[in-house]
Amino acid sequence: MENLKEALRFICSSNFWRMVLFWNIALLFSYFQLLKKSIFAPKSSSSSSCSKFNHSHTPVCVITGATSGLGKATAFALSRKGFYVVLVGRSSHLLSKTLSDIKRQNEDAKLKAFEVDMSSFQLVLKFRSSLEQWLFESDLHSSVQLLVNNAGILATSSRPTVEGFDRMIATNYVGAFSLTKLLLPLLRNSPVPSRVVNVTSFTHRSAFTGRFDMDSVTGVNFSRSKQYPCARIYEYSKLCLLLFSYELHRQLHLMDDSHHISVVAVDPGAVKTNIMHELPSYIQVIAFCGLKILGLMQSPEDAAESVIDAALAPPEISGKYFFGGRTIESSTLSSDPKMAKELWDTSCLIFNELQQTHT
Repeated sequence: MENLKEALRFICSSNFWRMVLFWNIALLFSYFQLLKKSIFAPKSSSSSSCSKFNHSHTPVCVITGATSGLGKATAFALSRKGFYVVLVGRSSHLLSKTLSDIKRQNEDAKLKAFEVDMSSFQLVLKFRSSLEQWLFESDLHSSVQLLVNNAGILATSSRPTVEGFDRMIATNYVGAFSLTKLLLPLLRNSPVPSRVVNVTSFTHRSAFTGRFDMDSVTGVNFSRSKQYPCARIYEYSKLCLLLFSYELHRQLHLMDDSHHISVVAVDPGAVKTNIMHELPSYIQVIAFCGLKILGLMQSPEDAAESVIDAALAPPEISGKYFFGGRTIESSTLSSDPKMAKELWDTSCLIFNELQQTHT
């Protein structure tokens, strides 16, 4: 009965109706674009990065949020492709289980696990040092060929980080931005072209705010709301991740890294994972059943194919947005270069302040 009451309260909230109306419209619009692309443009073939490596260089891939759902399925798929997969997750127990599960299905898989909470800059910074040390002590080349920023949460209550940031924005965006900045030297050091893959979401189409000041990017202004706007924060964090992808592509181009480090954003669509575990159980069942009836709900293994397509596509695909294995257009707001530059400048300011605090 208590669960039912909780579900009814959530149904009466703006978060519920935003998810039901805006998110489903955004998902259907993405599929509409995909349909148009399928009709009028042939699908380009992907080429595996592994084929570009000689026997002395095993490609290294770092995947955040790798202990369940999409991240775990992507880790398994990339281990099959010959990558040395570095698993990043918050739980040591789940990391151990993931290692065992992948090894059980692929005994030749090369895996390394690091316990990292992506909402903590201090732990992300520590991970960079631990990763560099591990690469130095191993027989691997001191570089990273692929970074998949997949970690994400959908929180239903405000839980500030140590730095005072909103935890959802810190995990979904600030952590990904910080890790990418910290790993750029290892990506540049790769003997072959490297890539950053940012896992975003169709929900970015529902974000209508154009504010990217310090309070917005850290989520401080959202915490001032009477009711925690979890749906709006999630959309905003995914919009930021997409704007960051486009701006990083432009910044690398200015530094003549455009042909060495490529950047792509990928939207896997609706995936049956535990990301909605904080929502009332009744709401989760309704959401999963509704999307399954419409034929829009994917398994993590099927959705991982979209991430693999984005990860192994040719280098010239940099700066694009993947959905369903093809490149489509993201929202008008996400394509605004002025907003992307504003977000970049604010994010760099946050990053520099955090680095000064923790070093």
